[in-house]
Amino acid sequence: MTVTEAARESVASALEMEKVESHLHPQGSFDVADHPVPQGREEIWRFTPLKRLRGLHADAVLGAGATRYEWNTPDGVRVADVAGDEARALRGISGLVPISRFAARVLAEVETSLLVDVPAETEVSEPVVVQLTGTDAAETEGGHVALRFGRHSRATVVLNHTGSAALAQVVEIEVGDGAEVTVVSVQDWADDAVHLTHTQARVGRDASYKHAAISFGGDLVRMDANVTYDGPGGSAEMLGLYFADAGQHIEHRLFADHTAPNTKSHVVYKGALQGHRAHTVWVGNVLIRKVAVGIETYEENRNLVLTDGCQADSVPNLEIETGEIEGAGHASATGRFDDNQLFYLRSRGIEEAEARRLVVHGFFNDLIRKVDVPAIEERLVVTVEAELAKNVTGKHF
Repeated sequence: MTVTEAARESVASALEMEKVESHLHPQGSFDVADHPVPQGREEIWRFTPLKRLRGLHADAVLGAGATRYEWNTPDGVRVADVAGDEARALRGISGLVPISRFAARVLAEVETSLLVDVPAETEVSEPVVVQLTGTDAAETEGGHVALRFGRHSRATVVLNHTGSAALAQVVEIEVGDGAEVTVVSVQDWADDAVHLTHTQARVGRDASYKHAAISFGGDLVRMDANVTYDGPGGSAEMLGLYFADAGQHIEHRLFADHTAPNTKSHVVYKGALQGHRAHTVWVGNVLIRKVAVGIETYEENRNLVLTDGCQADSVPNLEIETGEIEGAGHASATGRFDDNQLFYLRSRGIEEAEARRLVVHGFFNDLIRKVDVPAIEERLVVTVEAELAKNVTGKHF
């Protein structure tokens, strides 16, 4: 070994020994006692107004029954509310080891699981729609949902959240080898709802996973959407669309943990804000581990501020432990209306209010098409229109 080679090896060894632990390398545990109650100073909680969570992050009672579950059952699919040994066997099917107190509590204390089971080789022609309707926001509640997709299956599942609730939730998704899966989670809660949820997916070899998070309603919604890989060739597309009104806090956190070689992740989230103290948070985390050679990843977040008094926080993070990758990047932007677009539309005789409406629809339109679930796409267009109609007194830029 030459002196230069020895020096390089010594430096590399020193860097490895002195590597600073980041929040992308958490120590998980199923033991609730290993997770202290967050105080708000922690990196992963610093944006969240803990006082508005009604104790879901701490020690609130995780009851049951305040949220009703209804679903359709397409041919070949099993949907059931399971308990006992069957429910316990579903805990951790996504590879989840809880990194938060609320997730550990849900897995330990909630006695039932809602299971959506798509067997291997099954192709489901219509979406499986699970309707979760909250009936009482004064009752804190916990829920566990398990979505299991067998090898080479093809299916779409929609989780539709409406009504009044205070819900701590864990959603686990197992995507078998070669499967093609879409999961859409819609948060269209009533104004008094609080929703604290962690979604964890494990993507098999050569499998394709799309997750779309759509958040409009609720007083406070915080969703963590994580993905890991169970073999090479897996891909994850993670989409998000959110619209915050006065006083709302909507927070989305993404974590693509590349745990296998030749995997892909593509993240696109877009949000709009209007009204006093409307607050959105997007945190995009990507970890490329040493084993994850040949991966591709890109994350993008765009925010459109429609009135004064709003706040949009956008934080992309990228941690790379190997240089042998195909590509990695991120983009983040927060801004007001594009004056050039408005001028173009106004110069053609379009009134200002209509011009602003068209700009917002254009901002969201490409993302809405990517969801690729026709019923959801139609609903999103209508919902965006309804959100814009609420802004009758806000001061525009």
